[in-house]
Amino acid sequence: MSEELRLRILSAIVLAIIVLAATWMGGVYFAVLAVVIALLVYYEWTKITDAQRLDPEAYWVGWGAIALVGFDVLVELGTEAWNEYIWGGVALLFVYALIRAKNRWNPAGIVYAGLTGVSLAEIRGDDFTGFIAMIFIFAVVWGTDIAAYFTGRAIGGKKLAPSISPGKTWSGAIGGAVAAMICGSLVVLSYMKHVSLWIVGLALVLSVFSQIGDLFESFMKRRYKVKDSSHLIPGHGGVMDRIDGLVFACSCAFILKMLLSSWNHGVGTFILGAVSQ
Repeated sequence: MSEELRLRILSAIVLAIIVLAATWMGGVYFAVLAVVIALLVYYEWTKITDAQRLDPEAYWVGWGAIALVGFDVLVELGTEAWNEYIWGGVALLFVYALIRAKNRWNPAGIVYAGLTGVSLAEIRGDDFTGFIAMIFIFAVVWGTDIAAYFTGRAIGGKKLAPSISPGKTWSGAIGGAVAAMICGSLVVLSYMKHVSLWIVGLALVLSVFSQIGDLFESFMKRRYKVKDSSHLIPGHGGVMDRIDGLVFACSCAFILKMLLSSWNHGVGTFILGAVSQ
């Protein structure tokens, strides 16, 4: 085994332990993890775009917005009025950055990183349904990634998006989606008596968004001619490299919950509530 492969495996094990432990404990532990991820994602986003040097005003305003998002995730102030003030401040900072930015990619990073932290924290929450919901999404995203890689290598065929990510194929995308539906269903079956078509359909939608997230980051890195989002994770590159699919899948689940307001007890209940439909 090469030293590089050993480093990759060791880093993956450490990261898996941290993420799964925080997911199991939930509450403030997972909220801290979500905020740290959001901060690191914004840091990497601005490193890719070289915002601190080329667009300093938008860069620092963006940090202010992300700090407010993290504060809202971590601190339960208990009143909707305070939440409105915080998110009003985030909105004002975003609009200001959007107006003043020399490069529109920089204020877009506020949305990408902020939505990452909020959606992760909201999905997990502090109850058991949130835990299952998070494990469900992990299973869908990881199942998609692993199956897409091996199916694509085994079958090959027509390229999915050759100008963005030449290695991805339609066979891999389909294999990943099938695996996501199976993995997501198995997670639900481990806690419930049956799996509805709602769950299978949700797993498919999240798998599609996971793959879109992967392609989006590939597009961004290709646009700015960088190989990795950073070198924060030994042997793996950056945080964005590892969670690109998870960001889009979690954001999709969170937005679906907000749109389908009949499930009003958290995103975890939204996912599990689909089982009984």
